Amino acid sequence: MTRPEYAFPSYEWFSPDSSGSVCKMSEGIEKVRGVKQLPLFPLPVVLFPGVPLPLHIFEPRYRQMLDDIRITNNLFGLSYFDSSTSELEVPAVGQIGCVAEVTETQTFPDGRSNILTIGVIRYRIESYVEDGDPYFVARVQFFEDEEEDENVLTEAAAEVAETFTRIAQAVRTINDERASLPDISDTEPQRLSFLVAAAMEVEVDVKQELLELRSTSQRLQQLRGLLNQAVDGYEERARVHELAKGNGHSGRKIELE
Repeated sequence: MTRPEYAFPSYEWFSPDSSGSVCKMSEGIEKVRGVKQLPLFPLPVVLFPGVPLPLHIFEPRYRQMLDDIRITNNLFGLSYFDSSTSELEVPAVGQIGCVAEVTETQTFPDGRSNILTIGVIRYRIESYVEDGDPYFVARVQFFEDEEEDENVLTEAAAEVAETFTRIAQAVRTINDERASLPDISDTEPQRLSFLVAAAMEVEVDVKQELLELRSTSQRLQQLRGLLNQAVDGYEERARVHELAKGNGHSGRKIELE
């Protein structure tokens, strides 16, 4: 079995004290109140609530979409879709995606744009709307995780946060980065589950499965299993890296299989 690899593009958005454009879970339903239809942007990526995602907009139809949502609510739906592996032309009815809110835009003279988005809340595609727009528009139903025992969630989240931090620290050691990591131990469980799921470089179908789960405890349980598969290997690599820096060789070869 291949062990999961991890990427940590930015630690700031893991901080429980994050502010600014980062959307809190409780705010998600408020941002989409009254919204029944969403422009859809199918991409071969999975977006999670509370997680930032930069995008480059260059196709004319999505440039039009960006212009249109600027005068309404700056919201569109990002649905995982890989046209190279699908017989469909659009994400299937019933598929789960995540609302993206545009928070920053940089427009170039030729009409292309770089945008920064933040995941808001998940949705299920109910049907497609034919209204003449050049981009896809869908009727959607929004949802959040089911309510669960807070004590159970807090305990599970603490385990995930601890193992994730161990891996993050090992990665920093391997990369010779010395800055301290933020303390994520008090991060709200659902938010933590989305942030950790976003940081893990696992197969995209695994990310999509994590996105679709409506149980925070189940998501944390799956994350805990994935993290436990990897933590010993990363810490051993970090130990060997430190040894190699000290004496020029490690004496051992680390392979993750």
